[in-house]
Amino acid sequence: MLKEKIKELAKAYKEEVIATRRHLHANPELSYVEFKTAAFVKERLEELGITQIEQKATTGWSALIEGKNPGKKVIALRADMDALPIIEANDVPYKSQNPGVMHACGHDAHTASLLGAAKILNEVKDQFEGTIKLIFQPGEEVAPGGASFMIKDGVLENPRPAGIIGQHVMPFIPAGKVGFRQGLYMASADELYITVKGKGGHGAMPETLIDPVLIASHLIVALQQVVSRAASPKIPSVLSFGRVEALGATNVIPNEVKIQGTFRTLNEEWRAKAHQKMLQIAHGIVEGMGGELDFEIRKGYPFLQNDPELTARATEAARAYLGDENVLDLDIWMAAEDFAYYSQVVDGCFYRLGTRNEARGIVSGVHTPTFDIDEDALEIGAGLMAWLAVAELEKA
Repeated sequence: MLKEKIKELAKAYKEEVIATRRHLHANPELSYVEFKTAAFVKERLEELGITQIEQKATTGWSALIEGKNPGKKVIALRADMDALPIIEANDVPYKSQNPGVMHACGHDAHTASLLGAAKILNEVKDQFEGTIKLIFQPGEEVAPGGASFMIKDGVLENPRPAGIIGQHVMPFIPAGKVGFRQGLYMASADELYITVKGKGGHGAMPETLIDPVLIASHLIVALQQVVSRAASPKIPSVLSFGRVEALGATNVIPNEVKIQGTFRTLNEEWRAKAHQKMLQIAHGIVEGMGGELDFEIRKGYPFLQNDPELTARATEAARAYLGDENVLDLDIWMAAEDFAYYSQVVDGCFYRLGTRNEARGIVSGVHTPTFDIDEDALEIGAGLMAWLAVAELEKA
């Protein structure tokens, strides 16, 4: 059976996939400047004998693996390649050699897994019908998202896939298990940049000032009405502020306060209304207290919706590959992912690869200096991606 052959190859190539992941982890590059990473990926694809490789969005690639009857159906597999501006705190042989840059979100594992899947699929291409499109994209971590540029550059055309499957590490799921969710899964993400302007001066003379610190304090509290009172309880929404900068002193009121935050939800109509509500409340509070306001809303990724039918088939295939006990049902996740752009164009399935190992102390969340993965998960990372693509082609 092809499934057993893929399992056998995933096991045989496990150490190679781990070595690939370690190379990528030690040599991380930030969003949209993944030049060495992209060159490495292309070199590996060419070593496999894959010739239909196209450059997309400067540092991205698409490539085709054609089975028998290649025009029958096309399925895409996607991985992202960029790292984060984080100083790695792990003491491991493959620690980042690029100071201040770290693969703290698992994109090294995603790229290594897809390269492993490519090797497996290329080896068994005479045993399936259809075409598998490999997508290696830049810039997932920085808005507007590399996926948007890849789509504009035609990555979902010539040939157009019937569906696209993406995989992402999940440090809250034990290695050896994976998770799926049909329908709404991840949130849209907008960045908020607010400047409250007043009139600074000596803290002992408040009557002569327009205090932007006080105004900003009222504003942060008042904006929570958007989620607590304006939003329907049926629509998940998050409004969080993570940076407040008021460069005064104990007795100095500054001229302005800068605030940065994020707004996330799972409904595009409400998203637009929330933007207007935030602006309305902010102008009312700030101008009513005598200040001036600059409020920029940078619209980020849309919400991510997994196609129910494609995801149901992928879940069934994963259960066949791993066993029912190793396939979990996921809840809504209010983080954001630019895979959402693909899912707005073609049927998408975005699932989670468990990478946690408490016995080995591998428990840190993504986007932290101590994030790491249980590399045993990479055998599933490569093998399951290959199997999901083949299984979906068989459903033509």
